[in-house]
Amino acid sequence: MGLLVLACVSLFVTSSVAVDRGNFKTCDQSAFCKRQRALKAGQSPYRALLETLELSDSRVTLQLINDNNKVRLLLELYRLQGNMTRVKINELKPLKPRFEVPDVLVSDPPTEPLSLVSQDDNGVVLSLGAARQQRLIVSARPFRLDIVEGPEVLMSLNSRGLLAFEHLRVRKDTQANPEGTETKENVDGAEEPVEVKETAEEGAKDEDVDGMWEETFKSHTDSKPNGPTSISLDFSLPGVEHVYGIPEHADNLKLKTTDGGEPYRLYNLDVFQYELYNPMALYGAVPVMLAHNAVRTMGLFWLNAAETWVDISSNTAGKTVFGKMLDYVQGASETPQTDVRWISESGIIDVFIMLGPTPSDVFAQYASLTGTQSFPPIAALAYHQCRWNYNDQEDVQAVDKGFDEHDIPYDFIWLDIEHTDGKRYFTWDPHKFPNPKDMLQNIKDKRRKMVAIVDPHIKVDSGYKIHNEIRNQNFYIKNKDGGDYEGWCWPGSAGYPDFTKVEMRDWWASMFAYDQYEGSMENLYTWNDMNEPSVFNGPEVTMHKDAKHGDWEHRDFHNLYGFYVQMATADGLIRRSGGVERPFVLTRAFFAGSQRYGAVWTGDNAAEWDHLKISIPMCLSLGLVGISLCGADVGGFFKTPSTELLVRWYQTGAYQPFFRAHAHLDTPRREPWLFGPENTALIREAVRQRYTLLPYWYQQFYLAHTTGQPVMRPLWVEYPKDSATFNMDDQFLIGKDLLVHPVTEEGARGVTAYLPGHGEVWYDAHTFQKHNGAQSLYIPVTMSSIPVFQRGGSIIPRKLRVRRSSSCMESDPYTLYVALSPQRTAEGELYIDDGHTFNFNTKKEFVHRSLTFANNVLSSRNLCPECRFSSPAWIEKVVILGSSNPRKVNLKMDGKETALEFEFDASVSVLTVRKPGMSAGADWMLQLL
Repeated sequence: MGLLVLACVSLFVTSSVAVDRGNFKTCDQSAFCKRQRALKAGQSPYRALLETLELSDSRVTLQLINDNNKVRLLLELYRLQGNMTRVKINELKPLKPRFEVPDVLVSDPPTEPLSLVSQDDNGVVLSLGAARQQRLIVSARPFRLDIVEGPEVLMSLNSRGLLAFEHLRVRKDTQANPEGTETKENVDGAEEPVEVKETAEEGAKDEDVDGMWEETFKSHTDSKPNGPTSISLDFSLPGVEHVYGIPEHADNLKLKTTDGGEPYRLYNLDVFQYELYNPMALYGAVPVMLAHNAVRTMGLFWLNAAETWVDISSNTAGKTVFGKMLDYVQGASETPQTDVRWISESGIIDVFIMLGPTPSDVFAQYASLTGTQSFPPIAALAYHQCRWNYNDQEDVQAVDKGFDEHDIPYDFIWLDIEHTDGKRYFTWDPHKFPNPKDMLQNIKDKRRKMVAIVDPHIKVDSGYKIHNEIRNQNFYIKNKDGGDYEGWCWPGSAGYPDFTKVEMRDWWASMFAYDQYEGSMENLYTWNDMNEPSVFNGPEVTMHKDAKHGDWEHRDFHNLYGFYVQMATADGLIRRSGGVERPFVLTRAFFAGSQRYGAVWTGDNAAEWDHLKISIPMCLSLGLVGISLCGADVGGFFKTPSTELLVRWYQTGAYQPFFRAHAHLDTPRREPWLFGPENTALIREAVRQRYTLLPYWYQQFYLAHTTGQPVMRPLWVEYPKDSATFNMDDQFLIGKDLLVHPVTEEGARGVTAYLPGHGEVWYDAHTFQKHNGAQSLYIPVTMSSIPVFQRGGSIIPRKLRVRRSSSCMESDPYTLYVALSPQRTAEGELYIDDGHTFNFNTKKEFVHRSLTFANNVLSSRNLCPECRFSSPAWIEKVVILGSSNPRKVNLKMDGKETALEFEFDASVSVLTVRKPGMSAGADWMLQLL
């Protein structure tokens, strides 16, 4: 068996040179997608039965009927607080309950009253709130929903007639009831047969269409015991040409139309060295789409965890800029419109329509539904060093020492699967890592940390405690026949814990306790990989859809599996500290709501320039749907980067939220000092820039945690009316005040950055040179260049004393960079807490200051008077960009006024005030006279 496992894993690794598309389905190979896509627009069989309308304080219900087969659906409409509408469609009387996604919403969304405005034979008009003059119009024949604001149609549902709901039915060759009947309860609760009028054509479909009751892909057969259960609904967005989101795909930020090609697929899969610029599914799935134009931003959240396909079409697709200009000159009246169709294999239609109207509003609306980004320990925002695998304790010690010898800071060193005893997670290889606590203590003494991998496939081994406990407690996922589901993964034969069970998640969390996870300490954190779940010998390298989670099939839960694994792991890290310490957990698979539990990375990329480029739109897309703590493997996981590519990737990664270098087992070692002194210096400088900006990064994640706003964001989020920004994904903003245009072209001698904002100014973050906004600026670059600009009107805190880790810098002083607007004003914030506990939330232990420059006065004001936190950190320097030369600079603090030393560089109009000495948490005023 050992040789068989080795052969299987060897084939798996060596075949990962490039993605094998044949391992993964197209829409035509996915029976439900093919069926749904074959439907013709404009032929909707659904009609609203207006006489069934019921209106209560919180919702409207209305029955729909399919005139082809007489199956009735129940439509539920909710007006939610915060300018959102929820639409649910389910079978009125299903043969058995249909799956509804649990645990993703943070609570039952609070509702607002709906009121009836008018009703006639053709439809119903409901008020969504007088303040915005919003109406919801229900048209009866065919059924259609329109959301309007004043005279403007914001969004239409089923306007193309592509609502399709495959009802649960009894298979014709096995049904116990008479042909063509289903049962329903009569008034007394007894069951009586009710005729279901199926057309001859539909009956033939049941018999003849492949894949309705059984489906085979390659050598795998899906038994489909419930038959066809897919659902579909179309949405039309008048006035919209740009839609974003629905990660994870290795594609541009702006989603493409899918006419004549493959739809975007959302189905968590282990895809090796994925191809770029196509809609294939990857490791995670967040069924959230944003629509944006110069007047409004809206969002759609399709709450369904089954395999999902998304079609996008546009009436302006394919038109050149010249063609659009010609339309304008000729007075063409066609309004741009984007049509989106969602198709899922099972479950119900449950969609949240977020009506904005601003990007910030949409982020807040979505956060109110699924929660905000977890607030990471500050060390998690620093630099991480990883590879598959550091060989043993001596190797870890040597790498740790190498960072010190070359004066490069880092916070986390990582261990991949080889650190375990035979791929048994929660264990250590007794020969390579015989004393894990000694190893952890050595890096703890330097105020550093470690991450070890814990995957959710469990080696089937009667001598392995974790396996025995899961089996004994009946916590494994079951196969269709009721036995424990087993598949092949890194350990060989493996079982897969059923994380959909709360009891299983509780048990898993308990395994991270220090007395359970032998060798663990408080500076050991966790990485969940392979949690799509990855099954080497399964269909599409994942689990069979007819595997069982209690009463439900895996097809219903699939995209939630990684979400639950990360949830349980994060809970375990919190519990082991008695609820005091914030966790750090990295996951590869994710779903809506995963932002609540930690970080995500873009998976098994390659050491190629295009993979460096694609890391930007991939993380931007994740940020738009709530997941801000995103990064890509610096240097590329597969293959070997050139030194130029490696340096440019460090420079890019230093300005992305999650900053980790990682490499494949078969690649040459690539610690930062292995490429000659010149390249070591370039990498050192990139990493040090990250460390100087940690106060700003940390503050941005605090704001993301408290408001739901993304940290790394596209330019259009802050400049929503500037159409020049709508397609941009080679540059980005960190918060609203730093603009980054990484160098991602081989041999580049310059880049052209777009600086947005009419009447605004931007300052080069390195040279302090001032540039006007609303222009494309050519920037000559050398190998040391990282084009970064600070927005005029902002104040950004930095720490310039870079030490071996972020923890070593916690008491160090701050430097404030004050970039003046053309109106000679600026504002910013300073946030400080202990960097690692929940005390900021449970005890209000933090400093939050508002920093303002106006009328030649820089002042600090307390934003949280009730908060109590003492920090020894102080302000050691203030650098004012775009300043004039004052006669003197005075500090007012504690009732005293003190003259301060300063320097003025007239060549770039920069004023530097040295050693003003204010406490970072105090009230003070610095006055230019």
